[in-house]
Amino acid sequence: MKILFICKYNRFRSQVAEKYFGKINKNKNIQAESAGIIEVDKPLTSNEKIRNAFIKKMFGLKLRRKSRGLKASILEEADKIIVVADDVPKEIFSGGGWKDKVTIWKIKDEKAADKKNVNKLTKRIIKKVDALVKSFGRLNKNI
Repeated sequence: MKILFICKYNRFRSQVAEKYFGKINKNKNIQAESAGIIEVDKPLTSNEKIRNAFIKKMFGLKLRRKSRGLKASILEEADKIIVVADDVPKEIFSGGGWKDKVTIWKIKDEKAADKKNVNKLTKRIIKKVDALVKSFGRLNKNI
């Protein structure tokens, strides 16, 4: 099974979900990756570097420096698509046969290196990923 976490730029929310999922997931038959609907081909800003260093220190998650853009092939390969954002239009997923694979977690974006806000949002994403991983455990027991 392949899970795809998506946010707007793939610079924070979807990467946190992907990295945390990889950290806690014990089922090697379930893989996760992430992408953004808008690929950013610019270096991280100083605020993004501060944020990423904070996430690594507090949560042990090392985020990629580069954004990964969303492509139809990535959507088609995914068994489950989770939009980790409140600013990604759901209409993007209305066609292509992936509509039924989509779950939306309305997670706000952070605009600056506000550690309190980053901490709050990261914990919210972690809580959602924890629940997702637990749901896969329940599914395996029912099979």
